[in-house]
Amino acid sequence: MNHESYLWGIDLGGTKIEGVVLKSMADPQVLLRKRIPTEADKGYRHVVQRIKLLIDQMAAELGTKPFKIGIGTPGSTDPDTRLLKNSNSTNLNNQPLQNDLEKILGIPVLMANDANCFAIAETRMGVVKEKFLDAKVVFGVIMGSGVGGGLVVNGKVLNGRHGIGGEWGHIFLDDAGEDCYCGKHGCVETILSGPALQRYYHKISGKDKTLQEIMANPAGDEFAQQTLNRLIYFFGKGLSTIVNIIDPDVIVLGGGVGNIPELYTEGVKSIEEFTFNPKLNTPILAPKLGDSAGVFGAAFLVA
Repeated sequence: MNHESYLWGIDLGGTKIEGVVLKSMADPQVLLRKRIPTEADKGYRHVVQRIKLLIDQMAAELGTKPFKIGIGTPGSTDPDTRLLKNSNSTNLNNQPLQNDLEKILGIPVLMANDANCFAIAETRMGVVKEKFLDAKVVFGVIMGSGVGGGLVVNGKVLNGRHGIGGEWGHIFLDDAGEDCYCGKHGCVETILSGPALQRYYHKISGKDKTLQEIMANPAGDEFAQQTLNRLIYFFGKGLSTIVNIIDPDVIVLGGGVGNIPELYTEGVKSIEEFTFNPKLNTPILAPKLGDSAGVFGAAFLVA
């Protein structure tokens, strides 16, 4: 039996591939959720086959195949070349992943990067739907091992002319940043990502600590407090650019750095300080879906 209302999504990660099937756009209950290892070390072609394997396994369990499917990826698809780019899973870069999947699956494949999937998931079934249902423009922030962003307008992902809509992690923030893998210097990611914060703490203290250890009790460690103060300052400076240009109705923070409570108090004040408005009225929200957001967002790409 075929179910055309089902929403199928795949979240392609460096270590795992996760799939989900939601009942419908109006009733997004989870019918099936399944994951398998990516086995990325075996190469690009193997990853493509692993995605197909997962979809085939899910179809067998449900007794129906997808009519189309959404896939969230690290990096983004170039609209002109249709090749994947900007992925930290480097074996995917410069590969026609979308075309190859459409050929092997025989169905339309809609793709967006993981930050966009995070943003649309929190918009359609997460914290934005719960608290700000009328929001038209939502900016989703990922601050973890890297920094990314996703932009949702009227319930749809806005990929942009180059397929890089929302990628605030690679705008220039300050010369205080480091050289970035993207080839530039001082990007947001080189200052606000978890690894960048850890490197800064090591630089000023000579000690190695995890981000969780650094932020556990900043008041009791002068170097941790200095690291937090720097984070708050540049967090405000960086996100004020988004507010000034896009002026979103809501901003949702995701990723490990997004769990730092001071971002929702002192961080909000810092954004306001740099924003071209006397007062910041934009709600800055913690996510509701956590690690589930990526795969749910991929499913909503087909809605």
